Amino acid sequence: MMHLTIQLGEGETELPAETYLIKRYGMSKSQWKRIKHNGSFRYNGARVNAKHTIVHTGDVLTFESERQKPPGAFPMIPESIPLDIRYEDDWLLAVNKPAGMLVHPLHHTPHGTLANGVLGYYQEKGLTHHFHSLHRLDRDTTGLVLIAKEPELQHMLTKNGIQKLFHRTYLAIACGKLPAREGWIDRPIGGVPWSIVEQRILPESEGGKPARTHYEVLGEAEADGQPLSYVRLWLETGRTHQIRVHLSSLGCPLLGDDLYGTPSPLIGRQALHAAELTFCHPITKQDIRITAPPPEDFQQILAKFFKKVI
Repeated sequence: MMHLTIQLGEGETELPAETYLIKRYGMSKSQWKRIKHNGSFRYNGARVNAKHTIVHTGDVLTFESERQKPPGAFPMIPESIPLDIRYEDDWLLAVNKPAGMLVHPLHHTPHGTLANGVLGYYQEKGLTHHFHSLHRLDRDTTGLVLIAKEPELQHMLTKNGIQKLFHRTYLAIACGKLPAREGWIDRPIGGVPWSIVEQRILPESEGGKPARTHYEVLGEAEADGQPLSYVRLWLETGRTHQIRVHLSSLGCPLLGDDLYGTPSPLIGRQALHAAELTFCHPITKQDIRITAPPPEDFQQILAKFFKKVI
């Protein structure tokens, strides 16, 4: 059972509890239904009928909600796997994922994933949370993954369960020279018919989904006659392989990307790292910033060719 306490901020006057919790707070309708009928809802300490309660600035709402196991989820087995935890509180966990690790288990890779490791960590701590990642990284992309300890937090950090209410910043090393020092890549993305993973630039009229990436060139260098660009990127949308496809569409694929570019002797994977997460915490309302430096293989290229160390 999960226990929640919420204090209304300024400007919240004469609102039905349902309107406040769903429209302003970000609660899902299914969670509202559960707390409305479980008899735990309290208004300023008094037990009341949640459906007929009007809330105001400064009021304190408390209630309980049963933990919900993700329906139809692939079985995840807790495993003892070292984790680089960069942030944790009662609600959220952020882990710096290494290269070569899947976020979720698959039929052909049921073990050794981030989900297995996080569940093993919960088990060691005597916690009963499930694994609810708010986004994914490719197997060979390194960096921060934000994980909700309860499904309600997943909903609160998205808009209508779709648009993410947190910001992700990536660092990348791309082949070639980008067309400007900074700019937007606004090109829709869709799947390739003959592949279950590969994506491509595809007009919306043909089924492509809107995809927008902002980039800033942090440095330029040359390796064995090949120009390289050190780039910071922000995602406005979160399509599969978005950064990889967008940079490739500019003729500047990620260094080492063997799907949208070519392999490289400098690095054995695509040179992409999720370096920063920022968001307003849905429970505490504090602004949170989480960072993780790139791994050694990425750092070696920065130091050798760009003369940079992070």
